[in-house]
Amino acid sequence: MDLVETAVQVIQRDGLVVYPTDTVYGLGGDALSDEAIEKVFEAKGRDLSTPISVAVADIEMLAALAHVDSFAEEFIGAFLPGPVTVVLMARNIIPALLTGGTGMIGLRIPAHEVPLRITSILDGPITATSANRSGAPDPRTAAECHVPHDLLLDYGPLPGTPSTVVDLVNRTVIRPGVGQARVREFLATHE
Repeated sequence: MDLVETAVQVIQRDGLVVYPTDTVYGLGGDALSDEAIEKVFEAKGRDLSTPISVAVADIEMLAALAHVDSFAEEFIGAFLPGPVTVVLMARNIIPALLTGGTGMIGLRIPAHEVPLRITSILDGPITATSANRSGAPDPRTAAECHVPHDLLLDYGPLPGTPSTVVDLVNRTVIRPGVGQARVREFLATHE
């Protein structure tokens, strides 16, 4: 069994895994388990009103969790997999705790084999919040991941710039990050 398969087993038992992405290290728990989600909030010291995004394996898994219209489908096709988090209206399957009471959910398809394999083997989403205490710098290396966890997958230094977060319902950039200029250009040409 390799480390990714071990990570899936930890997640299936509501444990937390620190994993690499195409941007920073993430803190992964089963995104459909209230117990795991509560552990993520506690580990980060994060306010329950602040939403937590999720990582998925592909567009099919994303569409099972959120409402995807034709504009969102076109945007997702242009930017994912990649360092962009899309915010869409959540489907009922998403625990309300993840949405911070907004009814919306941030979703990523990271351009990194580890989260893609984890979510594929798990056949479900994992939390995709950075593996740091709320307000602390985003973790570029495993040594910078100062949150409680059950397993850490160390893949060396990562780029370190967080994903661009885009609200596809209101067509606005919530948080600038990697690729923000291209995202803004896409939004401007699709008004």
